Amino acid sequence: MKEDKHTATYYDDEDDDTRAWVTTFADIALLLLVFFILLFSFSTLSDQKFEQTILSVRQSLGKQETEDWGLRIRTDTSGVLMDQATMYRQMLEAQQQVFSDIQYYYSQEGLDGIVGARLQEGLITLRLPASALFGLGQVELTPEGKRILEQMREVFIRHHDQQINIQGHTDNIPPRTGGRFQDNWEISSLRALNTLRYLMELGIEPKRMTATGFADLQPLFPNNTEENRARNRRVEFVLEKRIGGQ
Repeated sequence: MKEDKHTATYYDDEDDDTRAWVTTFADIALLLLVFFILLFSFSTLSDQKFEQTILSVRQSLGKQETEDWGLRIRTDTSGVLMDQATMYRQMLEAQQQVFSDIQYYYSQEGLDGIVGARLQEGLITLRLPASALFGLGQVELTPEGKRILEQMREVFIRHHDQQINIQGHTDNIPPRTGGRFQDNWEISSLRALNTLRYLMELGIEPKRMTATGFADLQPLFPNNTEENRARNRRVEFVLEKRIGGQ
């Protein structure tokens, strides 16, 4: 009888150990399930789906607050990312409309054969050959150059939310030794600056504009022929939308 009692006690202890192992395994499986659910919820920027997933897991564990098991729901960061993405998409759409308006206006004014226009990643670049605004090797606007800027003024006034970066470019031929200008940096910078100053006279707000000289550092074509060098001598107006009109 004693042996039977001892045997029964042994099997009872073994059953208790088995049940304890199953309980531990169930806890681990539940934690893994929660982990993969969280990974899935983090893979999307939907705040509503994320909160619903967290709520269902929290309720299944009998928790009322996420802080009880070390997780804090943060939707502010994803919200900021979504706002930035939305603003960027809206900016691209707005720039596309501005670009289309500029092309139509220049076509109506007969400038489409003089002013080149390009839209890339939200930046609108208006390109004029330097010869349309300046004499060869000169930095003062010609009467014809002033007339062209007066025609372009309407676009700048109409789209007042655009920052205007005026960029001067030259070919790789340096100014003659002993001449008025020391180098191509000076020529490109003065051309951009004089263009800016004339636009100010035409009523464009100074705070919207900047002037930059690039000399021959950003050629469009190799400076190996006179035709290519003429193409590289240019003035560009880079338009960038001011977010919020600031």
